[in-house]
Amino acid sequence: MGRVEGKSIIVTGGAKGIGRACCESLAREGAQIVLADIDEKLGLQATEEIQKNGNNALFFRHDVTSESSWDELTACATVEFGGVDVLVNNAGILLMKPLTETTLEEWNNVLNVNVTGTFLGTRAVFQTMRNKGGGSIINLSSIYGLVGAPQAAAYEASKGAVRLFSKGAATEYAEYGIRVNSVHPGVIDTPMAHHLLLEEEMKSAVLGPTLLKRAGLPEEIAAAVLFLASDESSFMVGSEMVVDGGYSCN
Repeated sequence: MGRVEGKSIIVTGGAKGIGRACCESLAREGAQIVLADIDEKLGLQATEEIQKNGNNALFFRHDVTSESSWDELTACATVEFGGVDVLVNNAGILLMKPLTETTLEEWNNVLNVNVTGTFLGTRAVFQTMRNKGGGSIINLSSIYGLVGAPQAAAYEASKGAVRLFSKGAATEYAEYGIRVNSVHPGVIDTPMAHHLLLEEEMKSAVLGPTLLKRAGLPEEIAAAVLFLASDESSFMVGSEMVVDGGYSCN
């Protein structure tokens, strides 16, 4: 216990799925959590559950595509918890659609949330992390930031961008003691992907070459995020942590 004791951590998209699992895991290990999400109802519910378990958390309604919302979120973390030690850029959206049927509006929306949101967050926390002498930024990419699959071109483009953006940011931030790394989940049983796992035929197609022959659990991704948030990963910078059950092994 206490692997991130006293650290101030922002988790975007923290109301459900991987984000919520991250908030719960990090809080159990002693962090002060700012749970940020655009869904106020679910966000407040998740925050209250963390607080009921005796852990420190607050909710902030947040739009990752808004520059001003990022400024307000960072200011909130600074006022309440003295700054930001860790940022988990988890918020994202999934689009499963043939490329030829994907509209420009859909394309822009996926890139705006998944890529621009990550850029804005990574930029927003720089000064507070620098003031604190360092920090950890964890960007959620995907196996689809590493390999291709049909009917996911927009999503793959966004997650591939997050992968290389993380490396670029790492080269700029490392001298300030700020480590930037990416996490690449495989198929995870979350509300975002649950509809893909309902029918056996679709489930088999989506899991594809996953060696463990099952979808992952949000808690399994949260474990990787906890490691990167902790000082145990102090020599990891610009790395890709793949947690995919062997999907990208072949």
